[in-house]
Amino acid sequence: MHVTHLSLTDFRNYARAEVPLQSGANLFVGSNGQGKTNLVEALGYLSTLTSHRVTIDTAMIRQGCDSAVVRARVAHAGRELSLEVQLNRASANRAQVNRGVIKPRELPRYFSSVLFAPEDLALVRGEPSVRRRFLDQLLVQRAPRLAGVLTDYDRVLKQRNSLLKSARAAGVRGAQLTTLEIWDERLVDLGSQIIDARLALVDDLADPVRSAYRSVAGDDHHPVLVPQLSIHGAALDDEVTAAAPAVVTGDVPARVAGGAASVATAEQFRAALAGLRRRELERGITLAGPHRDDVAFELNGLPAKGYASHGESWSFALALKLASAHLLRAESAGGDPVIVLDDVFAELDQNRRRMLAEAISDYEQVLITAAVFEDVPDALTANTVRIRAGAVVEEGDE
Repeated sequence: MHVTHLSLTDFRNYARAEVPLQSGANLFVGSNGQGKTNLVEALGYLSTLTSHRVTIDTAMIRQGCDSAVVRARVAHAGRELSLEVQLNRASANRAQVNRGVIKPRELPRYFSSVLFAPEDLALVRGEPSVRRRFLDQLLVQRAPRLAGVLTDYDRVLKQRNSLLKSARAAGVRGAQLTTLEIWDERLVDLGSQIIDARLALVDDLADPVRSAYRSVAGDDHHPVLVPQLSIHGAALDDEVTAAAPAVVTGDVPARVAGGAASVATAEQFRAALAGLRRRELERGITLAGPHRDDVAFELNGLPAKGYASHGESWSFALALKLASAHLLRAESAGGDPVIVLDDVFAELDQNRRRMLAEAISDYEQVLITAAVFEDVPDALTANTVRIRAGAVVEEGDE
C-alpha cells in the first residue's frame, strides 16, 4: 500500500495543500516550524484516529476555522481508494471512503501506517499510559472492531467512577451499593476482552521485537516485553507508579480466538474488584482494569526504564515500531503499512541511521521528515519535497 496524493484543507498551518507522493522513499525537508510534521501527522490520523503530538482533535484545526479536512488517495494491487476525514470543532467528526459515508472509527480498515517520532522515546522512559496507548493503537489497526470495545470500556469506567465518587461523598458502604454490581459486570466483560487482546499482542510482538532490535542496534541485548496487570495486584496507575514497585504478572490466561474474553481473565478481574471494593469506595476510583495496566521492557534481564542507555532506549523504541510494522504487513490484505519517520534521523548516530535505512528498505512506501537534508541517508532522498511556511516549495522558488 502507498499514498499517491495527500490533500489538506485548514489543517494545522495549511490553508490548502496538494502533495503528490511516490512509492518508495519520500523526504520532506524544511526548517523547524514550517509544517513538515503536519503532513505526516495528517496521514497518521487516517490510520490510527489519533495524533502523535496532541490528545485532542481540535488542536489540528487551523486557527480561526471550524473544521479541517484530510484527504488521501491510496493504492494497492492496482486498486485506488479515496479516504477522507473531517475534523469538526462543534460536532462529531465525519469520514468517507470513495465518497461513501462511514464511521470515522472504520478508517483503519482501509489505511495502515506506522509512525516513529522523537516522542516515542517515552515508550521506554515514560509513564504506563504511553505504553497502553501504543498497544491499543496497534490493537485497533489489527482488529478495528476493538475501537468500539475500548470506547465502551472508557464510557463504563467513567460511569463506575462517578458512582464510586457519589458513594464516597454520601458515606455509602459497599454492601449498600447494589447498583455497582451492574457496572462491575459490564466493566469485567469489556475489560477482559482488552486485557486478553493486549496479552496476545505482547506475545505476538516478542520475536519481531528481538529481530528488529538486532537490525537497528547491531547487537542482541535480549529485549523482553513483560505484561503487568492490575488484576494480579500490580499497582500501576500513573498516580502511584513512581512510588510503587513493579509487579510482574503471575500466570497469564491462555490466548483465545474470535475476540471473546477468556473465563480465567474475567474471573480474576471480578475477584480483584471484590477485593478492592473498600479501597475503591475510599478513593472514589476504579483500582483494577486495563486502564491501570502496563508492560515492562527489559534488556539483558534489567528494566529498560532506568537502566538502558540513551542509544539502547532509542533502539528499543525503534524496535517496537518496526515490530508493529512487521505484524501489520503479515496480517493485512492491503499490503505493507506506510512507514513514517518524523525527524528521527537527527536523533541517531551514523551507524544507527544506516541500519534503520536498511531495515525499512523493502517497505512499499516510507515518508521521512528532516530539518537537515544531510541527516538522511542517500538511499532515502530520491524523492525530496521541500516545505516552507505551510507550502510545498517548487525548485525554482528556493
